[in-house]
Amino acid sequence: MTGYYVYYIESNVVCLIVFAIMLAHDLSHVDRQEAQMKYDHALTAFMLYFASDSLWAAVDGGVLPRNTFTVAATHFSNYVIMAAVTYFWLRYVMALEQVPHRERRINKFAVLFPFIVSTVVLIIIFIASPGTLIDEDLNVRSSFDVFLVVVPYIYIVAVLVYSMGRAHKEKNPVEKRKHLFVGLFPLMVILGGMVEMLVCPHVPIYCFCCTVLMLVFYLQSMDRQISTDPLTRLNNRGQLVQYVSQESNLRREGCLTFVMMTDINDFKRVNDTYGHSEGDRALKLMADALRESLQSCGFPVFAARYGGDEFIVILHPSDEKDAFDLADRIRARVAGVCAENDTPYTLSVGIGFDMLRSVPDSFSLCQGRADRKLYLDKELCKLTERIGEGTNE
Repeated sequence: MTGYYVYYIESNVVCLIVFAIMLAHDLSHVDRQEAQMKYDHALTAFMLYFASDSLWAAVDGGVLPRNTFTVAATHFSNYVIMAAVTYFWLRYVMALEQVPHRERRINKFAVLFPFIVSTVVLIIIFIASPGTLIDEDLNVRSSFDVFLVVVPYIYIVAVLVYSMGRAHKEKNPVEKRKHLFVGLFPLMVILGGMVEMLVCPHVPIYCFCCTVLMLVFYLQSMDRQISTDPLTRLNNRGQLVQYVSQESNLRREGCLTFVMMTDINDFKRVNDTYGHSEGDRALKLMADALRESLQSCGFPVFAARYGGDEFIVILHPSDEKDAFDLADRIRARVAGVCAENDTPYTLSVGIGFDMLRSVPDSFSLCQGRADRKLYLDKELCKLTERIGEGTNE
C-alpha cells in the first residue's frame, strides 16, 4: 500500500502547488478588495489542509511512524484545518454578499465561537481520555467523526441558507447564478469527499474536486473583476455593451423594456467641497441605494455604472407604471442612505427613462431619449430648488 500513499501525497502536493499559484497571483494585486482577501484566506486554509492530509497519509501508510501521538496529531490537524476552511469560506461569502455589520467585533466572535468551543473540547478529550477518540489499533472512533463534521456543517449550512435566500430574492439572472454557486460550492466539495470514501477510497477524489471547483470559482471571480466596476460593485460599461448586444436581453416576450439614466445632482459640488474621497463615498452610497431599490423589483433588471456619476438601468416590467414607481423608490432611497450614513450633504438624483419601441428602434436611440429626459429632469430639479430658496427668502 506504500505506493498508493505516495501517489496520494503526490496528488495533494500538485493541488497545493495549483493553489499556491492562485494565491501568488492574488497577492500580486495592489488593489485587492475585502472579498478577495477573504478568498485568499480560504485558499491558504486549503493549502494547509493538503499539507496536513499528506502527513496523515504518510502516517496511515507507514511512511512515517504510526503511534498514538502521530495518529492523534494528524487527525487533530485535519479537523482544525477543515473547520478553518469552512470558517474562512463563510467569512468570504459574508464579504462577497456584503452582509451588514460583518466586521463588528461581536459578530466576528459569534461566527468564530463554534470553532473555538469544538477545538477546546477536542483538545481536552485528547488529553484526558484519548481512548474515547482512538481505539487500541490506532484507528479513530466514530466519536471523532462527530467532531470532524459538526463545525464544518454549521458553517456550510449558514452559507447555504444565506446564499439560497439571496438567490431566491434576486431578479438578475447573472447575480442569481452567483448566489447559487457560492452557496452550493461547499456541498459539491462534500459530495466529492463522500464519493472518495464510499466509491473510490484509493483515489484522491476529494483533493481533485476541491482543486477543480476552486479553479472554476477563481476564474469566475476573475471574470467578475473584469466586468465589475471596482468602486461601486455594479456592472461596468463593458458588461453593459455585452448585455445590450444580445437582442434576447433587450426584447423579452411578455415584457416591456425601459432604459433609465440617472446621475447625482451637483456631484461636482461634493468633490469640490468635501474632497474626492468623499466623492467616492457618495458614488458608493448612490450605488447601494440603486442596488437596494432594484432588489424589490418583481421583474428582470440590469444596472451598470455608465461613467463618472452616471448610472444606467435596463428594466423589463409588464407595466409602464413600474418604471415610474422604481424612479420614485430610487429618489427616496438615495436620500435615505445619506441620512443613515450621517453624510454632511443630502444627495438628490436626476432620472430620465424611455421605453424601447419596435424595430427599427434600438438601444442607442432609446438611451438618447432617456438621456434627454434626464437633462430635463435635472433642469426641473434646479428650478424647484431656486423657487424653494426664493420662497424662504
